[in-house]
Amino acid sequence: MSRIIITDLTRFSNREILCTAGIDTDTGQCIRPMPYLNANRCKELNMLPGAILAGEFTRPQHVDPPHVEDMNYSNLTYNGQCESEEFRNLLSGSAYQTIEEGFAVELEDRHKHIPRESAPKRSLITIRAEPNGIRIVQDQYNETKIKAHITDASGREYSFLSVTDLGLHSYAENHYNEAGNYMDLNSLIHSQDEVYVRIGLSRFYEAPNGRAGYWMQVNGIYSFPDYFETARRYE
Repeated sequence: MSRIIITDLTRFSNREILCTAGIDTDTGQCIRPMPYLNANRCKELNMLPGAILAGEFTRPQHVDPPHVEDMNYSNLTYNGQCESEEFRNLLSGSAYQTIEEGFAVELEDRHKHIPRESAPKRSLITIRAEPNGIRIVQDQYNETKIKAHITDASGREYSFLSVTDLGLHSYAENHYNEAGNYMDLNSLIHSQDEVYVRIGLSRFYEAPNGRAGYWMQVNGIYSFPDYFETARRYE
């Protein structure tokens, strides 16, 4: 049996399922349990980032890079939430300084996707970012969604990244029409000592403008010592 701590809890347009991923506390391996978990069951358990899952994980017969974290599972059980310090240490231990370092690829300036022919060796990474290097903004095309501007340690800014983090997305849906709705969130992030960002790559997608590949998205933003409690609960 392996024990993983959930670092990614992300939404789909199909609200019946959630994508989860976590880090094995013994090996440091990142694991994405497949098939995806039932959203209602996750809500019943109040399963949040930092959740402890135990189970038997096996690699599928065929996995295409970059989504090498995909693992079949059996006997999966939810064992509560880990302590904040354990969660922080897990993120810190897995963190890269830059997004390029994490995916081990060179990215074209201002590009938010990686072409299929340059598929990296992994699809999920952690980076440590300066608190002031993160800003949450409203999606200019859909007021119920949010985007993120992320500046990594190289000084490079990745603008308008999609936010798939379930808690942050739910917060945006429920508070989009409130005055100054993201000021409190950004102020909280900017006041923290440490911030870790989970960056994921989408499945292969061809955009209307013809760009095709794996698109970067923000799977989680975690601050220490404090966090934005409103975005870390089911609404």
